[in-house]
Amino acid sequence: MDYYNKVIESVHVRFLRGNNFKIDKPVSISNYEENENALVLLHHGTLKFGEDQELINEGEVLFLPKGRKTSLTFGSGSKRQELTLEKFIESKRKYLQSISYKEINASEEDCISMIHFESKVFDVVNFFNSLDIPPFIIRFNDRIATLMEDLMKELELSNIGKERALKALTEVLIIELLRHILKNRLFTEELSTNSTYFKDPRLIDLFNFIKTNIGGDLSNKILAKVANVSEDYVGQYFKMLTGINPQDYIEYQRMEAAVELLRTTKKSIRDIGKEVGYKDTAYFCRRFKMMYGVPAGKMRRRESLINVQ
Repeated sequence: MDYYNKVIESVHVRFLRGNNFKIDKPVSISNYEENENALVLLHHGTLKFGEDQELINEGEVLFLPKGRKTSLTFGSGSKRQELTLEKFIESKRKYLQSISYKEINASEEDCISMIHFESKVFDVVNFFNSLDIPPFIIRFNDRIATLMEDLMKELELSNIGKERALKALTEVLIIELLRHILKNRLFTEELSTNSTYFKDPRLIDLFNFIKTNIGGDLSNKILAKVANVSEDYVGQYFKMLTGINPQDYIEYQRMEAAVELLRTTKKSIRDIGKEVGYKDTAYFCRRFKMMYGVPAGKMRRRESLINVQ
């Protein structure tokens, strides 16, 4: 249990978007795939997935991990279209019409809600993707369905603290998803086979050290001491477990920290650059623009306009 608690603590969750759809025309997609993790709640109508076209009951949830292909059918009827994912994306509005959550409650037509979220271990390893968990139906779990409904309601409101509420609800939703998997002993083989790197305390130590020393010396020499491996090996070790070079990961974390400071403080660009580990302001500005496509100052102005609105 302690192990899984540590894993959950290390998973960074981010709400991406939520949509409600009315199924206008029945359609089957042979190679359906989501670019991000998705949860699909069936309110009314028919939803099937997989080679055997397993039926999802009203009030149940389908989990579609990022990058995992499956066959998916929206709606039912003899006039159902058979499409590839590419063709479906091109003509999606013919089959799924966006509606509000209030309209779902008032409708008896085929309706679904979809929530997309990101889940990464210390912002680098795609959690569910790395565990190789396939799409599956979440049955007999009113808690997950209710949390999805609460998210969709919050999304349509303009209340103070909306972004914070969406973040908090998404984190609880993913915890409940993990609890469901563990409680029902789902995918035990996948979990035991593919989660071994989470058990390596050296990697967790590295992530924690980088996070707490983002403005300091994070050279491979320093990282090697933290992980208790050789300087020549630390880069290979980090990339082997995460799929990314440690210095690329560090730069990403520094830039994310810089964006947060731009959003939440009035510190100068020079001071922000130093705070996240760049002594040379000009170099920091070049790297920032290369990563985000806009200068740091313009990013700040854009964030200010968003906050005012």
